[in-house]
This record gives sequence, structure tokens and C-alpha cells, in this order.
Amino acid sequence: MNRQIVFTAPWQVEVRKEAVPDRPLAGREALVRKLYTLISPGTELACLSGGESWFRMPGIPGYAAVSRIEAVGPEARGFAAGDIVFHYGNHSEYEIVKAEGVFLKVPDGLELPLVPFTRMATVAMTSLRVSTIELGDHVAVTGLGLIGNMAAQLAGLQGATVIGVDLSENRRRLAEACGISHTVAGGEGAAERVKAIAEGGVGTLIEATGVPQVAVESVSWIRQYGELILLGSPRGRYETDVTDLLNSVHLNGRGCITFKGAHEWRFPVEEDPFVKHSLVRNSKVVFGLLKNGRLRVEPLISHILAPEEAAAAYDGLKNRKDEYQGVLFKWV
Repeated sequence: MNRQIVFTAPWQVEVRKEAVPDRPLAGREALVRKLYTLISPGTELACLSGGESWFRMPGIPGYAAVSRIEAVGPEARGFAAGDIVFHYGNHSEYEIVKAEGVFLKVPDGLELPLVPFTRMATVAMTSLRVSTIELGDHVAVTGLGLIGNMAAQLAGLQGATVIGVDLSENRRRLAEACGISHTVAGGEGAAERVKAIAEGGVGTLIEATGVPQVAVESVSWIRQYGELILLGSPRGRYETDVTDLLNSVHLNGRGCITFKGAHEWRFPVEEDPFVKHSLVRNSKVVFGLLKNGRLRVEPLISHILAPEEAAAAYDGLKNRKDEYQGVLFKWV
């Protein structure tokens, strides 16, 4: 049977069973069986809340998987049954997908539970790809969930002195376990602590919470000619007077700060000789960082659960954020 995690209504999660897809595979299609899938907390909780118009209920969430190929179509060249692949798979045990784009063989020696984190890391990597971060710069990252933590690690690998900011003591502790050199408690007094470490202000601020108020209030942490990078997708309503914010962009002496969007889909999927970055290339880079231990995700894995525990997993991510961080479903 094909087990599927289904969002049936706002805050309602079920595990349903259907027949395994049994039809001839066409073209570059492949039938895969999931080994591990990873919850993306921000996106999937937003979907579960009913707040994402593009996600229709009932629907199967998820977009980070490591799977074993069960069968391939006649044009799926370079792949065969038994291959282990990373792809943007959902939370179902079996799925028919296209063997193209980000559908990549997993390098030998890379531990399988780590592989789905490649998706979160490539999301985080977009903030580095659009930035001007150089060796010796100071960088602050607001929000130390999965993506913010990885963005902070990647900024450190790029040569920056990184300051991770989060309200949660546990997330700050995990960031330190992942090698983030400085962490600061969010909220009152955060600006002063960040500026003290950064010698007056950071050159780059990566906003990973998706909370508009955090983005607006953290602009004052950025030094003149610095940049604010929006990595987390802004969600929720926030009302403020934007004149001062706009002046931080407009006026010399008040900042001349550049705002940049860092949504992962700004880059093409496939590698292209005329474009340096792509989702495929970024994924391959992450494979290497995971395999050699330069990008650390083991401390972020809080739970490896059976799919039947899905309701508890999403409840934990919503209501017990200090306990639930990186949550994997183990399918086999």
C-alpha cells in the first residue's frame, strides 16, 4: 500500500493508504519509494493553517526526499532501479516523478538521513548567492530554524563573522553546536548586542523568520551601504510608517541600504553554461559540504518518526518549537 500524509483541512492531518501506482511509465518518469522525507516547518505549517492559496486541501505536503528508484520509463537515461536519489518528493511512500532537474544520484558515503536537508540548504544558499558577503565581513541572521541555521553556517564558510539571532535559547544552543561563533537573544537589547559584536553594524543581514516586523526593526543593525536579504517568505500582516524605512534605502548618511529577495526559484533548475548558479549545481555543492562535514545538520535532527506519527510531528513543530526542529519521516 502507498501511505500518504494528507492535510485534509486547517490543522487536520491524516495518513491515508492507497494502491501503489501501477501503470506503465512514460518518457522520463520514475517510480520511487521514499526512504526519508523532511518537514519544511515554515512552508508546511503555513499550508496546514490554510494560509497558502497555492496549496489546496486535501493535499499531500512535502518537497524534500531521498528515495530508491523502483522502476524507470524508457527515456530515463542514466537511472536504473535500485539507484538512491535526492529529489523534491512529497510525503508519500511511493510517487511517480520525472527523472530530470533536481533528481540526482546520492554520492556514496553520504548518510541517507542527511540527504533531504539538501533542499533546506539550497534554499538557505540563495541568500549567499545574492549577497556581497566577503572574507572578514560581519553578518547577522535573524531566525535560527533549519534554513536560518544553515544560512548562518554557509555565511561562515564564506569567510564572515556570523551573529545568529533568535528568541529561543535552544535554537541558539543548536546554532553554537553547528559552529556559529556568536549568538544573541532576540527582542529587547538585541540591536545593541549585535552592534557591539559587529563593531557598529553588520554589512549583511539575512532575515530568515519571515516575520515582517523583524525585517523592519532589524534595519537599524545594518551599517551604511549594507544589505538586507529577505530569505524567509514574509507572512502575516504588519502595519507601520514606512517613511523611515524607505529613507534607510534612499538617504546617504542614513544607510543607503540595499534590499534583496532571496527566493530559491530566482535561479534556473538545470545547469546552464550561460548562468553560473542553478538549483542542480547548488544541490551538488551541498552534497559535498554534507559529505565532508563542513555543513553540519546532525544537531538539527530532533525526531525521526514513522509516517503514522505525522499529526504529532506537526503539532510539535507548531506548539513545542524548542523540542521539534528537524523532523524526518522514515518510510522503510
